[in-house]
Amino acid sequence: MNPTVIGEALVDVLASGIAPAQEFVGGSPLNVAVALARLGYPGTLITRWGHDDKGATIERFLSANNVKYLGGADDEPTVIAHGILDPAGGATFAFNAFWQMPTVGPELAQDAELVHTGSIATLFSPAELLPLLAAARSHATISYDPNLRPSLVTNHGQTVAEVERFVGQADVVRVSGIDLKWLYPMRSVHESARAWLAMGPAIVVATAGSRGSWGVVRAGEAEYSAPSVEVTDTVGAGDTFTAALLCWLAEHGMIGAANREKLSRLEANQLEQALIFAAHAASVTVGRAGANPPHRGELS
Repeated sequence: MNPTVIGEALVDVLASGIAPAQEFVGGSPLNVAVALARLGYPGTLITRWGHDDKGATIERFLSANNVKYLGGADDEPTVIAHGILDPAGGATFAFNAFWQMPTVGPELAQDAELVHTGSIATLFSPAELLPLLAAARSHATISYDPNLRPSLVTNHGQTVAEVERFVGQADVVRVSGIDLKWLYPMRSVHESARAWLAMGPAIVVATAGSRGSWGVVRAGEAEYSAPSVEVTDTVGAGDTFTAALLCWLAEHGMIGAANREKLSRLEANQLEQALIFAAHAASVTVGRAGANPPHRGELS
């Protein structure tokens, strides 16, 4: 699998109580790209950052994790996400958000068998991204995680419509239960995930932190309770889960446009095994500060 990930790269500044704030390279798509590389699938991140010290830190971090990039530094500053950690390790973020889609060819990495996107990039650039994903479906599995930032949303109804357009292009969707409830407050997480499956994806997985994960495929449903671990913080855990889910699918011959039919026939028991693998990868991330996904050798 040769993945391409599209989306933001930023710096998380995390504060908790009276301890000094700590800085970590982050951004949901970047986290997925790094997690994929550490799990054995290095690829390319299409992203941007500023001509500043934090941007230089991002560039060095990608290089150290064997992630290539397209785009890189531009004249706008690097995005900073200021996060406040609660006692359970969850983070509430405020952004100085800026995203501009880097210039890429319409062919979008013809050698990529997987294209993943989500979060701020899909909120700011749906008109640019949706045609790229539609074209990439001819050679790649499309993966999507809304990873919504409600503080950046100006029109709830418009955002729901745009999210559903991305869902319609995707083969694999990983979404937090919190995001589904924000999008559709009048129905359950399970009802919303099933509705998304009917829009075209082969698999929709909803995660709920320490309460575990639940997924639906055409053959049925599966769930897995999260393993009990000591939590440092939950930053990047969902992104690690996404990457590990994709890793499991790749290792079972279900990634790439040629395998789309096989992916659509995923059985419920196979889905359960994928959820278990992804949850254990995420459990390593929550035990460490910042978005710090595991290397493959850390997963037994």
